[in-house]
Amino acid sequence: MPAPGGGPDAAAAREEDLALTWLYAPGDRPEVVAKALRSGADVVIVDLEDAVPPGRKDYARAATVELLAGPARGRPPVHVRVNALDGPLAGPDLAALAGLPGLGGLRLPKVGTPADVARAARAVRAARADAPPLYPLLESALGVENAFAVARADPAVRGIALGEADLRADLGLTDEEALAWPRVRTVVAARAAGLAPPAQSVYPDVRDLAGLGESCRRGRALGFLGRAAIHPRQLAVIARAYVPSAREVEQAHETLAAAAASPGALALPDGRFVDPAVVALARRTLRLSARAEPAD
Repeated sequence: MPAPGGGPDAAAAREEDLALTWLYAPGDRPEVVAKALRSGADVVIVDLEDAVPPGRKDYARAATVELLAGPARGRPPVHVRVNALDGPLAGPDLAALAGLPGLGGLRLPKVGTPADVARAARAVRAARADAPPLYPLLESALGVENAFAVARADPAVRGIALGEADLRADLGLTDEEALAWPRVRTVVAARAAGLAPPAQSVYPDVRDLAGLGESCRRGRALGFLGRAAIHPRQLAVIARAYVPSAREVEQAHETLAAAAASPGALALPDGRFVDPAVVALARRTLRLSARAEPAD
């Protein structure tokens, strides 16, 4: 089976796969969603799940359908996180959202197996010909163990991500360092499936911007690209952490110049080795460097 994302080069070619900031907004609060759309976030995620009280689920769905009923002109892509796939609300969510012209993607929560993704994709296709981009969220030990299979579960899967709050609870974790392996596992699974690097899970303390910045730097070192946010004040910090430095941009230019002058594997004078994978990373670095940071 070919990689659903079309291979690493195809994933790199999609601009949305270079998104750095993914801002959540509760679906039952249209005024907050409107602010999120003006925040400068690369992608806005309207949440129908955890952020919405049980008594407001129907209203949140209806408000989101109204928002996405028209084409997404002049605004960032809008994704929707539907309710838990094993509950009674996911089916109505998927049926109502399928085919809406303003829908940029679906976030599928608490995915444990490829079958979860397949069921969601079938539900969407039952209401329209093509499924929108799907983003399974791995929030349990089972989901992490099945990360690669989930990433390849359906051609519509565009990316995967961790849901770290639920994963912590599932595993009983009390130490931040204990998440290192699930994080790396997710990064490797995405790459192996030909998908874009995953974005980091949310940083829950919206006041601790220094901590957010340090956490983003660690995430970048592990291979993540960008991060989900729960408040607009987090966006600029995330973008700064992930936009390449001047030295990284300079090295990328050097790499591409050397590769153009001498195709094939070679070593630069400073000892850096250049091969097709390094060239691809240099190209991505330059594309990221052109991005403007969101306003504080």
